[in-house]
Amino acid sequence: MQVEIKVPVLPESVAEGTLGDWHKQVGDSVAVEENIVDLETDKVVLEIVASSAGVIESIAFETGATVKADDVLGVINTEATASAPAAKAPAAAAPAAETPAAEAPAEVATGDGKASPAVRKLLQEHGLAAEDIQPTGKKGAITRADVERHLQQRAPAAPKAAPAAATPPPPAIPSAGRNDRRVPMSRLRAKIAERLKQAQNTAALLTTFNEVNLQPMMDTRAQYQDAFEQPHGVKLGMMSFFTSAAVEALKRFPAVNASIDGEDIVYHDYFDIGIAVSSDRGLVVPILRDADQMSYAETEQAIRDMGARARDGKLGIEELTGGTFSITNGGIFGSMLSTPILNPPQSAILGMHSIQQRPVVVDGEIVVRPMMYLAVTYDHRIIDGKEAVQFLVTIKNMLEDPARMLLGV
Repeated sequence: MQVEIKVPVLPESVAEGTLGDWHKQVGDSVAVEENIVDLETDKVVLEIVASSAGVIESIAFETGATVKADDVLGVINTEATASAPAAKAPAAAAPAAETPAAEAPAEVATGDGKASPAVRKLLQEHGLAAEDIQPTGKKGAITRADVERHLQQRAPAAPKAAPAAATPPPPAIPSAGRNDRRVPMSRLRAKIAERLKQAQNTAALLTTFNEVNLQPMMDTRAQYQDAFEQPHGVKLGMMSFFTSAAVEALKRFPAVNASIDGEDIVYHDYFDIGIAVSSDRGLVVPILRDADQMSYAETEQAIRDMGARARDGKLGIEELTGGTFSITNGGIFGSMLSTPILNPPQSAILGMHSIQQRPVVVDGEIVVRPMMYLAVTYDHRIIDGKEAVQFLVTIKNMLEDPARMLLGV
């Protein structure tokens, strides 16, 4: 039986995606739920997995192709085995009619071998014929390493073909010199660029700063760390304090938790807090839904889980959609001070920074305390300066006296 490999249904906010690396090729066996190919969207990289076990019979789109929901990417033959002749793509398995005939095959024959779509694209880019490449892959398949090795071997031959010069040619520029590399933006990076530029172009951005003495928070963490970690299985970190302080401040200043829709202000009576996480693919902001209803333990567990899955590319689109307010921590990279850019349609974002031991005056005496600069960037169209300043002062007060968060004062 033939089973189609299809692009899953995408949310309304995601119209299309870019096909990433194929982890399986024509003739490879797959197990149920095994990852076949990655799909990069504006928000996250999704794994498209096998719905049935079998052998990849055909592949209809190459790496880098733009695809939409329900597009058929290939076919799995559930009755074939990896060594059976059925593993090769038949002529009937060619892509849709609108694909040019020259690009229709999903493999390139090399005697009894073949090349993956990604390798075939590499051959086309460098004007190479499959017959010129010495294959080393399984069953005589051409690998990326085969093509790169061929290119390296071919490179020195070019100077020999040049006519003899009367004078010695100038020395060649070393490979480690001033080289340029042009790499297309990933969909995620392009979307980040678009949204940040949108914020600058449409919002009246302004940033206010303050500093907070984190000694009381650190003392609280040290006092209750063991008692907290034992039953909950997670350490009492900083983010649960900052998230709780932000939620309390948002309750007092609803405009900071609101957004603009046309000529209306939309006030949100819930608190979905985005926590910015850096990953290899770019910055992502998973959302803590109903953060006001989460305990410190639930907050810490959720942040830890989302951070790990963000770095592994395992977050779902629904986990990155929405949010009424965001927190970003540049301090983990050593940032002392910055002006974060808000994430539209949100109206504000809190920026955390590095903790530094600095001399401060406490009760008339100069003492050394762990200090952090805080920044709130806000949309001045909806938030007045007074509200923004008082909002940040509220966060400062909560962190400098953690008991306030329990008492709501």
